[in-house]
Amino acid sequence: MEDIGRAFLLAARLVAGFDPELVGTVLLSLRVSLSAAMIASCAGVPIGAALAVAPRFRCHGAVVVVLNALLGLPPVVIGLVVYLLLSRGGPLGALGMLFTPGAMVLAQALLAVPIVAALVHRTLEGLWAEYGDALRADGATRARAARELLLIGRGALVTAFLAAFGRAIAEVGAIIVVGGNIRGFTRTMTTAIALETSRGDLPLALALGFVLVSLSLAVSAAAFALNRHLPAALRRG
Repeated sequence: MEDIGRAFLLAARLVAGFDPELVGTVLLSLRVSLSAAMIASCAGVPIGAALAVAPRFRCHGAVVVVLNALLGLPPVVIGLVVYLLLSRGGPLGALGMLFTPGAMVLAQALLAVPIVAALVHRTLEGLWAEYGDALRADGATRARAARELLLIGRGALVTAFLAAFGRAIAEVGAIIVVGGNIRGFTRTMTTAIALETSRGDLPLALALGFVLVSLSLAVSAAAFALNRHLPAALRRG
């Protein structure tokens, strides 16, 4: 117990003292995860909106089911796919992205796209059922209707972005495969926690854990607040 207490004390000192290695790892994690969340939002929002307002086609239900099933994608499988794409013999090997932050952003973005698309689809599907007839009567095309619904449900877009960021920043399996966990270059909070714990450096692992949990709680609290605020905002709108 004494050793564990000492580890917690040292971890608190690392956080309070803005340890350079700790700060560098946190900043890299934020940069990679925010980039992945933005890319996932740019790709996922149009997919979710299109599925919500598009005419029902034969496999529409199957596409929605598959989209929601992709929420449970195993991260290490995505990491393997990205590794094969970016490896020297892969189709994108000439880009030289393997074991770089760019590869980590790509892997995290692929994991987060289904989350954004599914959340946007669920929100816009309900809004389309409520406002779709009025928009069609006004002569709006489906593309314009999608834009209008996105404006009405803009709070859900922020929630989707936060969910994508939360998924990305907590990821470990995929980014170890494609990033290599290189110190000072591709080592994020999650990969550093796994490594330092296995090496017995509990203070640094705990310090990174404190920061990661704090970020996760902040993201969850923001998403919860938006989810509570959204219905009231829609009623006022």
